[in-house]
Amino acid sequence: YGLRRAEGTPDVTLAAMGAMVPEALAAADRLASLGVAADVVCVTSPGLLFRATQARRGLDDALQWVLDQAFPADRAAPLVTLLDGHPHTLAFLGTVHNTPVTPLGVTHFGQSGALDEVYRHHGIDTESVVRAALDLTHRP
Repeated sequence: YGLRRAEGTPDVTLAAMGAMVPEALAAADRLASLGVAADVVCVTSPGLLFRATQARRGLDDALQWVLDQAFPADRAAPLVTLLDGHPHTLAFLGTVHNTPVTPLGVTHFGQSGALDEVYRHHGIDTESVVRAALDLTHRP
């Protein structure tokens, strides 16, 4: 669901799942301070969204309205996905409106340490989200 909508047309959408929502919200705040408008979408069920994208292609009978609610066509923007799991889990979301997508997540497992250090190590901390968003919007 749309957790936070930027005023006007967004420059980027941050789609986060679970424990990563605070990082997405903090990144949206930081981006706003840089003049980059960001929508934040909270993904509660990647399976539901995936089935809806499959249904749009005639490959499933799932309800499709959830895509329009979470990712309205008039707010389509480059997308950064964020979760504390494998990044491919949400990478398909770029197909909703055929937008560029940078999927962020964990590709190596077993590390331990302070949460901020582990997030930074995996590139799922707030600053990594900001950098990915700026790269997608071609801003320094």
